[in-house]
Amino acid sequence: MSSQPSLHGLSAQAREAKSWPFEQARLLLARILRLRLTDAERDLAATLFEEGKFAEAVASLPTLSRPVIFQCGYGASGLPHMGTFGEAARPTMVRTAFRALTEDAIPTQLIVFSDDMDGFRKIPDNVPNKAMLEEDRDKPVTSVRDPFGEYESFGAHNNARLRAFLDGFGFDYTFMSSTETYRSGGLDAVLLRILERFDAIQAIMLPTLGEERQATYSPFLPISPKSGRVLQAPTLSRNVEKGTITFADEDGTITETPVTGGRVKLQWRPDWAARWTALNVDFEASGKDLIDSVRVSNKIVRALGGEPPEAFHFELFMDENNQKISKSKGNGLTMEEWLRYGTPESLAYYMFQSPKSAKRLYFDVIPKATDEYLSHLDAFNRARAEKANAPALDNPAWHVHRGGPPERGSPVSFSLLLNLVSAADASTKDILWGFLERYIPGATPATEPVLDQLAGYAINYYEDFVKPAKTFRAPTDQERAAMTELAAKLKALPAGADAEAIQNEVFEVGKAAGFEPLRAWFSALYEVLLGQSQGPRFGSFTAIFGVDRTVALIERALAGELVAA
Repeated sequence: MSSQPSLHGLSAQAREAKSWPFEQARLLLARILRLRLTDAERDLAATLFEEGKFAEAVASLPTLSRPVIFQCGYGASGLPHMGTFGEAARPTMVRTAFRALTEDAIPTQLIVFSDDMDGFRKIPDNVPNKAMLEEDRDKPVTSVRDPFGEYESFGAHNNARLRAFLDGFGFDYTFMSSTETYRSGGLDAVLLRILERFDAIQAIMLPTLGEERQATYSPFLPISPKSGRVLQAPTLSRNVEKGTITFADEDGTITETPVTGGRVKLQWRPDWAARWTALNVDFEASGKDLIDSVRVSNKIVRALGGEPPEAFHFELFMDENNQKISKSKGNGLTMEEWLRYGTPESLAYYMFQSPKSAKRLYFDVIPKATDEYLSHLDAFNRARAEKANAPALDNPAWHVHRGGPPERGSPVSFSLLLNLVSAADASTKDILWGFLERYIPGATPATEPVLDQLAGYAINYYEDFVKPAKTFRAPTDQERAAMTELAAKLKALPAGADAEAIQNEVFEVGKAAGFEPLRAWFSALYEVLLGQSQGPRFGSFTAIFGVDRTVALIERALAGELVAA
């Protein structure tokens, strides 16, 4: 995925684009104009925008020069995962669309906010030194010792992993730590306002809680000055003038503490609202399961005198059994697993498509997502060649690559590579390239880097998923006759026949043999010859694998050797 390209000259197209990031970008622009400008200023901005004078509009209306803030959150008690990628990828797509819509004249910023001041309540299964972590339970994650012994705290360790993770994917972001923000006073003004409007916040929160929880709930979670733990302690009294609350410490001592300077932490819904208010957040995406929480936090923001951000809710991923993916269950795919079998771009594409529809997140979606992404990239480049100054902004490749798709993808699909690996029983990329170099004259791993990447992914996927599930079957009488005829037709082809010529022969043989529907003929070829029910165009496969080798494969299948093996 590429760095930020120039997005000048795209506003007219952006106003007409239909893809969901542009829909969100237009809503976001309307919000900015509504909140930051007077009626007269909005009229001026509309006129200048219509004329494409975005820089002039921002120069004339200083409030537009304040960055538009996109935000996503990260729970620092665990390591980055698939959801972390989506949390950053989706707002980045909207941010890119907004930049195109406004000709990059209005500055933007993506804040990745680490909730590293949360109390450490659950010890992950995949870390060492659990006894040590047990001693630090309920302390802020940045006060928990690092079980790996590499950083000053477990929170710092996970934050470093997060930043390396985001940097590895080329995200443009500003990192913020909850601990540092609280302790530096970045939330002090909002904390004092919450103290002042304590009853209004309680009136919003208490109806959302059970009876037992209502009796002890406070938006403030004091941090014990004695143990350093984040306490679920009721607020016994408040002093607005002094900016303090009192609570019972773990040993029962009644303690007074300021709500500022990192001495308390907010409960998570008030914390979300406080962050939106303090940072002037304009856009945040979250899962469908958080709709109620967003609604509650919006009310708190308004009680604090702020304006909630534009919210975008995406559907959750499901596992192979259509069950909601859960970190604790460990169902679904991890980042490491996806990246063993597919490119980061294919994952970004999967995050882009139909965000409001539930989708399965399992191994079998990777080949399809990869080939769909490559197909969209090819379509984008065809459109770019035809209209050099009018990129296809609704094409997913534009969003995956943040407005700057590469000019070349792969000349061979992932599914075709999988079938080539299967037929050749290829265990290394060198074996695959022996076929690919003959099919694509002059091609090398250096000239076709995407294809070289895909070759490695295809070998991994074949070894782990395809090979163990291969089941060859004998042909029926109809299929045997047709395959015998196909072998004869292939032998008769002129040297150097291309994929299209081969595909025509395959099609005509199947049609003459009376297969109805014709796709049953192609399914038979893959089931009998490759031990699987699906594949790409058989002509393309034969062109790469070689006509002679394909004929030999057919003859082995007709002799029963593949079933016997």
